[in-house]
Amino acid sequence: MWYRGFALALLLALASAGLRGLDRWVADTALPVTLAETSTEVLDRKGDLLRVYPVGNGIWRMAPQLEQVDPRFIAMLTTYEDRRFQSHAGVDPLALLRALGQALWHGRTVSGGSTLTMQLARLLEDGTTGAWAGKIRQMRLALALERHLSKDQILALYLTHAPYGGNLEGIRAASYAWFGRAPNRLTPSQAALLIALPQSPERRRPDRAPVAAQAARDRVLDRLAQAGLLTGAEVAMASQAPLPSVMQPFPRLAPHLSDRLLAARPGAARLTLTLEGEVQAKMEQLVAEAATRAGARISAALLAVDHQTGEIIASVGSPAYADSARQGFVDMTQALRSPGSTLKPLVYGMAFEAGLVHPESLIHDGPIDFDGYAPQNFDGAFRGDIRVRQALQLSLNIPVVRLTREIGPAKLLARLRRGGAQPQLPASDKPGLAISLGGIGTSLQDLVQVYAGIAAGGQGVALRSDQTVARHPLPRLLSEEAAWHLGDILRGLAPPAGARAGVLAYKTGTSYGHRDAWAIGWDGRHVIGVWLGRADGTPVPGAFGGDLAAPLLFEAFGRLKPEMTPFAPPPAATLMVGAAELPLPLRRFRPRDAVFDAAADAPQLLFPPDGAHLALEGGPLVVKLRGGLAPFALLADGRVLTKGQRRREFEVPNPGQGFSSLVVVDSAGQSARAGVEIDAPGL
Repeated sequence: MWYRGFALALLLALASAGLRGLDRWVADTALPVTLAETSTEVLDRKGDLLRVYPVGNGIWRMAPQLEQVDPRFIAMLTTYEDRRFQSHAGVDPLALLRALGQALWHGRTVSGGSTLTMQLARLLEDGTTGAWAGKIRQMRLALALERHLSKDQILALYLTHAPYGGNLEGIRAASYAWFGRAPNRLTPSQAALLIALPQSPERRRPDRAPVAAQAARDRVLDRLAQAGLLTGAEVAMASQAPLPSVMQPFPRLAPHLSDRLLAARPGAARLTLTLEGEVQAKMEQLVAEAATRAGARISAALLAVDHQTGEIIASVGSPAYADSARQGFVDMTQALRSPGSTLKPLVYGMAFEAGLVHPESLIHDGPIDFDGYAPQNFDGAFRGDIRVRQALQLSLNIPVVRLTREIGPAKLLARLRRGGAQPQLPASDKPGLAISLGGIGTSLQDLVQVYAGIAAGGQGVALRSDQTVARHPLPRLLSEEAAWHLGDILRGLAPPAGARAGVLAYKTGTSYGHRDAWAIGWDGRHVIGVWLGRADGTPVPGAFGGDLAAPLLFEAFGRLKPEMTPFAPPPAATLMVGAAELPLPLRRFRPRDAVFDAAADAPQLLFPPDGAHLALEGGPLVVKLRGGLAPFALLADGRVLTKGQRRREFEVPNPGQGFSSLVVVDSAGQSARAGVEIDAPGL
């Protein structure tokens, strides 16, 4: 009986050789590229989808993570398509035998024997399903894929490439297009349709073949009920659920900002922004409504910012991205426009800081002529002596030009840049007095950046819309006291009709020729800026910031939050006195020649001298005087450091890091001043 043993040994040897051959056959398989291009996604701060871009060939293909897909859907899919998915090596012999037996018995194909891995192989190579050569190629590739990838990776690839009708690929794109939602929580009816579609995506499209789609969905529901994954009640309810009749558009919030960030980071798979999706949607709707009310061809833009962190929470570049009549493709948050009167608060803040005026100081509003430049108030009237507070609230032109002359237009321009703005002068032009009235080019984002610095107590933070960008403090824009005075003054403006008074500090502006209408305001947490006009810069007759933009500003705050955030209390060093109690030099603004035409017995600041650079290391500042009549008072950036001093050499508290304007006042009201810069400790 030796031949029986020989035959058995020969059979085993042949089987072993066959297995080795099969192993080499699988090992030598050329794998297709599995890293297909997927859509760039733009997400808000919570991870919700703001916008998605199709891939180069127009396909919507969003890369899924399994944790982003409803676990119940995964269980339903594998149960229906490949119940031994977790145990087979890419090919399921039992499924193939079942499919072959059913085909022989019925004389036609009743069910497929393809596993999910084999289906993935077909999708990756865009192969056929029926031909034997194609089926063998799928089996070989499936076996090879299982050797190189985990089950989760295979499943994720299938859920990326599976077709769902039209130009949809992948579960996430399909879920957004057919149901307007992410696939993290699907109803049984939705899950069943998404399981049925990839087998025949065009013939089962619910928008074009609703009868076939419903029949396919119901077959999936019945089989899942037989497998015990659905109850009879769930199947009955799901069978009655309506199918989607149209593909829904993908989210397209913040299109201008998304385009800009993607241009800066081409090829990025995902951009996570600081925006709040719900707020962004509300603001886009609000801007669209406001532009419609304002008239044809009117564009509008809005920027909402957390001034404590610099995070942009809503950015609306136009009323409608695709509205050609309004040139909606132009991002008006970035466009250079004339800011009108919106720079006036910064001028006053610098004047407060320099000790030129106090909110209760008198300033003259009358005819002036500076080397041929004779500005007029908007209404053409003069008001004579007026409090600085009222001059800013009334947005008078002549007082602010007087202060700009004292400060210097170049210093105003430099302060804007220090605050994070990038103002633009006409080519080869030098900064002149008109820049405080809007004679300069700036953007809505730049203006909001400057106002955010004021709103945050003078210490600004660079605005950012990308979550990956770290918080970046800017150099101090204004002293804390000057910034608080501005908020206190601008809270006193009368609000638009129907709005609450005293809850927002705000300023409006109208550019020359009624080309731009502005309103920018803040509370204790947020700053919002709005602009209305025509994108091409042509005039809008009758457009005023107060009438057109201010109501939009207050409505935007109302949609942002139900209650305004309270303002911070005044800093301890803020000079809170009436006009009669002000030091003599602050009771009335005097122009430069009067300020510096000192009498022979006027006080002089021997130390520190004007322009000094001091390293105090946190210690006090030593002041040395000559002349003048005791007692003396010393102010730094408009706040009193000491008064009643009779000595001509004394110490005062450290004014703090950065630039400071020191003013010494004697008992006769005569003064001397010096600008100094104090280093931070350790520098």
